[in-house]
Amino acid sequence: MSVPDLPNLDASAFVKPELQDLLPSERATHAPRILLLYGSVRERSYSRLLTQEAARLLRLMGAETRIFDPRGLPLPDEAPESHPKVQELRELARWSEGMVWTSPERHGAMTGIMKAQIDWIPLAVGAVRPTQGKTLAVMEVSGGSQSFNAVNQMRVLGRWMRMITIPNQSSVAKAFLEFDEHGRMKPSSYYERVVDVMEELMKFTLLTRDCASFLVDRYSERRETAEALSKRVHQRSI
Repeated sequence: MSVPDLPNLDASAFVKPELQDLLPSERATHAPRILLLYGSVRERSYSRLLTQEAARLLRLMGAETRIFDPRGLPLPDEAPESHPKVQELRELARWSEGMVWTSPERHGAMTGIMKAQIDWIPLAVGAVRPTQGKTLAVMEVSGGSQSFNAVNQMRVLGRWMRMITIPNQSSVAKAFLEFDEHGRMKPSSYYERVVDVMEELMKFTLLTRDCASFLVDRYSERRETAEALSKRVHQRSI
């Protein structure tokens, strides 16, 4: 069935957005579930230290947090999906309602360790993307001057995975100067920005988690059968 003024529109799949769909009558009462990933396995990993600092802030703000340890995670396609570390990561991804990705910047980009974790999170299970509608905050650390290459890359990936990637972000320059001997972040404008980012992540998670399925629902996908959609989203990269 088509609409007279819009002959290309399938009226049976068209949905007019309504405010009440963004205001569910029942809201979750459990603590927001946030998964944190970091991109280095060094003994003194500044991305891990920054991630731990972010987790402390999130817990103070009322979140339940889990940090994934990337040690032992195989390269994508190096091992089957049944590998224990892959299964651990995927279970955490399914459990989460929001994520924090923190990577060092290496050669002007996020690290391979960070990208491997993201690549192991499936883009689709059946016709559903398990990351869609979940919130995301991105942060990076660098050994030199402040840069935004890694956060920009992760932001692109987050949007590709249909995550609600928050506007704010953190980039900590000369990270080796920003943590004390106990691995705690020193007072600074960088620390204050981390507080800002975690606060914004919590706000967006609380705001969207109960209506996430509505926010990412698409006209084009409603027109497809479940079988056709599953085939499309499972196409392998060339």
